[in-house]
Amino acid sequence: MEYTNEVLESLKKKNSNEPEFLQAANEVLSTLKPVIDRHPEYKENALLERMTEPERLVSFRVSWMDDNRKVHVNRGYRVQFNGAIGPYKGGLRFHPSVNQSIIKFLGFEQVFKNALTGLPIGGAKGGSDFDPKGKSDAEIMRFCQSFMNELYRHIGQDVDVPAGDIGVGAREIGYLFGQYRKIRNAYEAGVLTGKGLEYGGSLARKEATGYGLLYFMREMLKANNMDISGKTVLISGSGNVAIYACEKAQQYGAKVVAMSDSNGCIYDANGIKLDVIKQIKEVERGRIKEYAERVSGAVYTENVNGSHPIWNIKADIALPCATQNEINLEEAKLLVSNGVKAVGEGANMPTTVEAINYFLEKGVLLAPAKAANAGGVATSALEMSQNSMRYSWTFEEVDEKLDKIMTNIFDACQKAAKEYNLGTNYVAGANIAAFDKVSKAMLAQGLI
Repeated sequence: MEYTNEVLESLKKKNSNEPEFLQAANEVLSTLKPVIDRHPEYKENALLERMTEPERLVSFRVSWMDDNRKVHVNRGYRVQFNGAIGPYKGGLRFHPSVNQSIIKFLGFEQVFKNALTGLPIGGAKGGSDFDPKGKSDAEIMRFCQSFMNELYRHIGQDVDVPAGDIGVGAREIGYLFGQYRKIRNAYEAGVLTGKGLEYGGSLARKEATGYGLLYFMREMLKANNMDISGKTVLISGSGNVAIYACEKAQQYGAKVVAMSDSNGCIYDANGIKLDVIKQIKEVERGRIKEYAERVSGAVYTENVNGSHPIWNIKADIALPCATQNEINLEEAKLLVSNGVKAVGEGANMPTTVEAINYFLEKGVLLAPAKAANAGGVATSALEMSQNSMRYSWTFEEVDEKLDKIMTNIFDACQKAAKEYNLGTNYVAGANIAAFDKVSKAMLAQGLI
């Protein structure tokens, strides 16, 4: 049996109850055979076994009290997956779906994503099955303080630097940072990223993942004699990534006609009015269906039995920016039949393995998440740099650096794809480029 298959079979036995982690591992390992064949030292040093086993995984109890003085207990996690190229770095996710499998898949993906940025950061992830929806600010503050009462033991600006993710925005980062500062009795600004501008945050961080996705898409399309301008675009989600992907797509001359949330999607043939979306989502924290109530001609369609009706809308480009596994094989077939030419993954692992293979088989350009949505963590690392210097860059300076990083990431993916005769398979190109960098760092540091 081939080495990659041996490792996958072993992972399945050891992690049989972790489908998301196994899916992420399979997606990466299935593309690495040509690299392993060229570098026998990787097998000799058991690099795949070491890279798929976290360096550290902690799980802890988070007890908190709601506004009615009722006590609740949630579970918190932090996985420090690989620190070979820098301090651990990765977001915190607060969502009812969070479990060990989700956290491990995200942490594993983060290792490769962070390596692609070219910045000195390792891979980690964390979070809780706490649901911030419908909670008061006071309840969220109490939860965050309780969460940090344990997390502080495992993090530090030169050890592990968490950031935000689903359910963790500027409000939550503020509460977490405040509690960390109180516990440590020190102002270690670089311990968390995604902070407010008033206390060490970076300009352009909020926009970074969405903007970065479009910078990567621009380069990918340009390399294949295409342009974003004039294209019709679908964007799933309506959080930070989706909103700023929409903003940059519109700046590039595209027409974004659909967005969504966990309940359903809106379609606006005249093009999404982003100011309305921002008001509903960023100010009022409302639901996407309210857009159809405010904009004449817009149509709202409810999700039914786990379906995603947004992927049944005709478009040139699809940008899944919501959550994992939101495009399955049937939805991929719908997109292809409706003329989609390119897909850019703004969320983490939003496309199933079967859907990825179908897109590649049909010649659809696919920008993989670990490359295309690396703009967020890249700008977080730029925030760390500014904190270390006790200095801040302008929005334009940060945005220029982000653009350059995303261009370099695409170049690395394309170079690896060409080197191994993979054509436009940027999924494999991203995996190979990242794996090669982390592997060399691990070999240089010995058996640890």
